[in-house]
Amino acid sequence: MSPMRGLTTLKIWVVPRGEYMLTLKARGVLVDGSLNELREELCLTRKAIQYIVDALWELDKLPTLNQLHQMFYKMLRNQGFRAHQCKQIYKYARALVKSTRENNGKKPVLRKLSTRLDRYDVRVDLENRIVVVKLRDKVFRIKLLHNKDYIRKFLRRKWYEVIVSIDKQGRIWICIPFRWEYNPYKSKRLFSIDINLKKVVIYNGRRVRRIDTRFTEALYLKHLAEDVQKRHSYAWRRNKKWLEIIRALHRKSRNIVVDWSRKFAKYIVLKAKSTRSAIVLEDLDKLWFDASRKSSSLADKLSRFAYRKLQQAILTKVIEYNVPVIFIDPRNTSSTCPRCGYKLSYNHRLAICPRCKFIADRDEVGAINIYLKAFKLLAPCLGSWGTHSMTDETRPKSGCKIDEPMTIHIKTYTSI
Repeated sequence: MSPMRGLTTLKIWVVPRGEYMLTLKARGVLVDGSLNELREELCLTRKAIQYIVDALWELDKLPTLNQLHQMFYKMLRNQGFRAHQCKQIYKYARALVKSTRENNGKKPVLRKLSTRLDRYDVRVDLENRIVVVKLRDKVFRIKLLHNKDYIRKFLRRKWYEVIVSIDKQGRIWICIPFRWEYNPYKSKRLFSIDINLKKVVIYNGRRVRRIDTRFTEALYLKHLAEDVQKRHSYAWRRNKKWLEIIRALHRKSRNIVVDWSRKFAKYIVLKAKSTRSAIVLEDLDKLWFDASRKSSSLADKLSRFAYRKLQQAILTKVIEYNVPVIFIDPRNTSSTCPRCGYKLSYNHRLAICPRCKFIADRDEVGAINIYLKAFKLLAPCLGSWGTHSMTDETRPKSGCKIDEPMTIHIKTYTSI
């Protein structure tokens, strides 16, 4: 067979080695201190941040951190806030205003009860799963309700802040971002993942596997919430019963997506690690933007499709387990024949090649083409485990790292 056509100038990206951030998020229960007192402290912090946000919003140019210190430090200290907590308050307020202006949004209004504290106001004991928080003149000891084995992964790793919050149900949450060194192994194989609304298709060079997603279930719940809003017009905003129903439906939809994405990400990353494989994904950063220029209805469907949450979950687990991940250009992955490179014609979701009579499902074509795009450039780097059935390329016996800068264009991911 002849090799694929039109793929001689491929670009691929890998997540580079280096330091990233992984966050430990866990429920907490108070060991020492009162929940009402903790809620009161978080309310005061929220009011202080909102006051500074309101003040900064009126300015044409945002002041520097030194200028913020001169403007608000004494005022915050007079209200009893600790020195380093004052810095966190006006630093966070400035970041909120800056990001909102860059996105052309409205003035931020804080609703959640949360605060950010640096290491001078917090003591973290992961061995005993205890976090000691100092807020103004009060001290709170919080025990983390999380799996011991998972918490042990973060032992002896650097952290720089702790986020304490209370949700509407009165539950305490602790988030601790840790510095994580990402050092991926040298891969021997590839397998590609094609993400769709109903199924995720995995191709390892030999066979295709389909896994059902829960995205349609989550999307159905979103439609139910929107139907309630349409039936009751503006009344749902003033009716507590309907408002709670709508919020519950959206909350359940979000939880389904997040839960399934994390479970699938862990499964696929551990599978890749056990076979010393690299994961190949499509670079979908500009998918919604490109679709919005073509069709508003298509852009609306993509905005509801949680492909970014799934990719983000995979990236998080990839960094945690040091698994190589590769991104390829998604253009023509579903419209090109993986056997001869000719343009495919479709009968509903069945792809047919007019030239070589290749027939396959649309999702299968996408997964194979994603694989072959990465394979074409990385075949010399993967060792001598055979020749792919769709190409005439034989891999040499010598291997090389997948992130060598000769042919691979690095796209940096600064924070996960």
